[in-house]
Amino acid sequence: MAGTNEQRAGLLSGIGAYGLWGIVPLFWPLLKPSGAIEILAHRMVWSLAFVGIALLVLRRWAWIGELMRQPKKLALITCAAAVISVNWGLYIWSVNSGHVVEASLGYFINPLVTIAMGVLLLGERLRPAQWVAVATGVLAVLVLAIGYGRPPWISLVLAFSFATYGLVKKKVNMGGLESLTAETAVLFLPALGYLLWLGAQGDATFVSGGTGHPVLLAATGVVTAAPLVLFGAAAIRVPLSTLGLLQYLAPVFQFALGILYFHEAMPPERWAGFALVWLALTMLTWDAFRTARRTKAQAAKLAATVQATRPRTRPQRRSQPLAADADTAS
Repeated sequence: MAGTNEQRAGLLSGIGAYGLWGIVPLFWPLLKPSGAIEILAHRMVWSLAFVGIALLVLRRWAWIGELMRQPKKLALITCAAAVISVNWGLYIWSVNSGHVVEASLGYFINPLVTIAMGVLLLGERLRPAQWVAVATGVLAVLVLAIGYGRPPWISLVLAFSFATYGLVKKKVNMGGLESLTAETAVLFLPALGYLLWLGAQGDATFVSGGTGHPVLLAATGVVTAAPLVLFGAAAIRVPLSTLGLLQYLAPVFQFALGILYFHEAMPPERWAGFALVWLALTMLTWDAFRTARRTKAQAAKLAATVQATRPRTRPQRRSQPLAADADTAS
């Protein structure tokens, strides 16, 4: 019963995390007239404030001293911070510039880009279904390039930057809250410096944007950190295969918002490109489940074989001295 409750809580946390990431396009337009770079700088500053308070409450500070003694790990975190700042900044700009659908495409093709990077950078070997899925994804990008009249560069930069971020995070191997704290700490001084410079130039919107505008800009910290906290809660409670399926919730919500709420155009060639991407993701998901079932069956078969070949121990007979002692005792 306790395990079922844990899995249910994990599933709800995962849905909450990806659901929040999916509806975040509704939030960024509220921050106008702030530009994308100013919003990004506030996001960095206020995210550090939010996670700092969270760590203070949880009393999780021991990892900082250990991290400071590992220059290689600090370099990786700096790299992750730089890459995610590109991802965040471009995403904010694309939403506020009317490219929500193209941005959602970036997160649809992200799993395909991650697989391709695994082959090119890590020397991983792909199964046939994965090769077909990646090839279908490349075809989809070509179709979309024809449809847009240009390569879908927003989608590609978002996909490659987030895939690179995931690759670096894998090497860093830190918890979500700790990693976000370290990354935003790296970004804090440049972001704060930019905001102070913007204020000195008279171009900052923190005060001039209206009464509630400072509150909305400060809320970028919550918008950034809250889904990560939920994701962390889900990651330790539900299987990785379930998280793999849940990750598609975010781009599905973003795509739906782009069409139904922001009323972005979807000519036939874009539908064709998206259909190819969805076909590739379907093949990828099917292959992942088939491989997981096969691995589980092989593990069960191996365990049964080991159990069958294990020598059975027979109960030992009591030695005569013990019997004599028993008679003496009686």
